[in-house]
Amino acid sequence: MNITRLEKSKRILVTGAAGFIGFHLSKSLVEQGYEVVGIDNINDYYDVTLKYARLNQLGIHRKNAEQFLVSSSSSDGLFEFVRMNLEDTIELPKLFQQKNFDLVCNLAAQAGVRYSLENPQAYIDSNIQGFLNILECCRHYQIKRLVYASSSSVYGNSDKVPFKEDQNVDHPISLYAATKKSNELMAHTYSHLYGFQTIGLRFFTVYGPWGRPDMAMFLFTDAILNDRPIEVFNQGNLSRDFTYIDDITGGVLATLLEDSISNANYQLYNI
Repeated sequence: MNITRLEKSKRILVTGAAGFIGFHLSKSLVEQGYEVVGIDNINDYYDVTLKYARLNQLGIHRKNAEQFLVSSSSSDGLFEFVRMNLEDTIELPKLFQQKNFDLVCNLAAQAGVRYSLENPQAYIDSNIQGFLNILECCRHYQIKRLVYASSSSVYGNSDKVPFKEDQNVDHPISLYAATKKSNELMAHTYSHLYGFQTIGLRFFTVYGPWGRPDMAMFLFTDAILNDRPIEVFNQGNLSRDFTYIDDITGGVLATLLEDSISNANYQLYNI
């Protein structure tokens, strides 16, 4: 298969750029010479200090990133950051109009399965309304390819392993999973109606440097370092697939920049 990549002169939008995966993706794109615009609302689901520290690695100082709707750029000019809510139906379309994006990677979402029991509205606002706003912007501003984050949580309690993209995922067991399944259905509809390509990536618990502090490995490590008992979930009766961040980033880059194996407008991949 002949692999061709997007010209380096093109501009890419990365949502959730201050998040774990968004940071690593933005960093990799910039290192390869692509021009990246990152947005994030920097919510306080976990310590925002970590989010600002990631942005600092991308050349964005905290004092600039703290302000909503103020653009700031890295010294090399390849990375630009705007603090913005995904569901902002006024400012997000303005950004699309001003920046003339060639590709969009939507990684912004309200994360966490257990937190969806405490604050369900946050998941509807960000993961449903926010994603609809992204789809509408892609539709109206002629985006040819949208890559977006789905989740392995859509498989629910299925014991049919290994998981396959074409198996039934109609029985989510958390609101978070339900919103991700909804994203896949919404993307399918927009690809069918408006002809642009959407590629959903089902991530399997990602770990690595700059990772989220609420993840099990960080919780276990913190307990060990501070001589506390490790909290074992579900009496230890569980197993989980983990994926290293570099592998996730590589998968996102492949689907975002390269010719896909399939030219179908609607695609889903487990990573």
